[in-house]
Amino acid sequence: MSLERLNPAELSPPTGFSHAVTATGSRLVLLAGQTALDGAGNVVGRTLPEQFETALGNLLAALKAAGGTAGDLARVTVYATDVADYRSHAPELGRIWRRLAGRQYPAMAVIGAVRLWDEQALVELDGIAVLD
Repeated sequence: MSLERLNPAELSPPTGFSHAVTATGSRLVLLAGQTALDGAGNVVGRTLPEQFETALGNLLAALKAAGGTAGDLARVTVYATDVADYRSHAPELGRIWRRLAGRQYPAMAVIGAVRLWDEQALVELDGIAVLD
């Protein structure tokens, strides 16, 4: 599997994402949206960073079950119920991302959502990974 992260000089320098990712491999993994649910199906964490950490951990656990690692992520979409809150916590969320997923950033987008499936959820992440 090969992921090439592309960040053209004419675009604004990316912070915590890649502008484009090309992927070659033999297996595509589509990862369902993950919120801060624990094993019993309860939303855990009251703050956005707490929920982000659990949601990202859940996404990575699903990817691991498919045989992948964080480095295989080609795309991640973040759905946040409060984009201003997300932006204000961006440095902390970046630290959480680097601790759990490393510094190989996928193509990413943050999308504001009025509400998520789990009413207490503040953030949800889904993704696409490419494996050998």
